[in-house]
Amino acid sequence: MEVRTMEYHWYDLVGNIGVFCILITYLLLQTGILHSNTIQFSLFNLIGALLILVSLYFEFNLSAFLIEFFWLLISLVGLWKSLRPYVSKRRLHNIKST
Repeated sequence: MEVRTMEYHWYDLVGNIGVFCILITYLLLQTGILHSNTIQFSLFNLIGALLILVSLYFEFNLSAFLIEFFWLLISLVGLWKSLRPYVSKRRLHNIKST
């Protein structure tokens, strides 16, 4: 019987940081500390998904890639929705200034 050892690379650490980023964000949401319509919520999810995707570049898994790719896209939508009021205010301010 062959004994296999687990190797832990830098990209595994990056992926694990991404996992913890998403899990902590979810915990903060469930405890009411963070709300889903905030920039922070979408940004933390986006960063977590991106870090996991970095690790998947080196050790590819299609199922994990698909969930993280769409998690990233959905986080971008949430970030855009969160930033839209700030962008609108800034544009309005710039129009009034001219």
